[in-house]
Amino acid sequence: MTLLVLGVALWWVAHLFKRLAPGPRVRLGDPGKGLVALALVGAVVLMVLGFRAAGFVELWYPPGWLVHVNNLLMMLSVFLFAADGMRAPVIGRMRHPQLIGFKTWAVAHLLVNGDLASVVLFGGLLAWAVVEVIVINRAQPVWTPKPVRPGANVKAVAATIFAVVGIMLIHNWLGVKPWGG
Repeated sequence: MTLLVLGVALWWVAHLFKRLAPGPRVRLGDPGKGLVALALVGAVVLMVLGFRAAGFVELWYPPGWLVHVNNLLMMLSVFLFAADGMRAPVIGRMRHPQLIGFKTWAVAHLLVNGDLASVVLFGGLLAWAVVEVIVINRAQPVWTPKPVRPGANVKAVAATIFAVVGIMLIHNWLGVKPWGG
């Protein structure tokens, strides 16, 4: 569990470094981007290793129907990422579509995983995303929506379907049954 907690903590530090310590971040210059990226890769490695090594401590047993809720939330989460990346009109007035998608992803996983390691991982990342939105909004209270690209909604839906099928196949290959059962 220690590696998992360290991974989540490193994720927090790497993401919040720019906003909470702008002076040191600016002094690092462009190489600082590489250091942050390296820290994020390290965080993901620590989270994966820590999650896999954590003993199973059941906190609750999620009912089977939550798998379907999870899948719907996952489609929404992936769509928010795709729509933002493509600047789809559907997210034109949304300030933090990727962070909303990330929070949706975390909630979806908390619904179907009732063990301690999942609560630490997905709950810790959900808490980070909430704090990240608060920190960004305080640092930049005035926000101007980015321009959108007409026609990108359809492309975002297509990308979402493709990505969700791929994600589900990878989960299935890893032994996690995304369709329930």
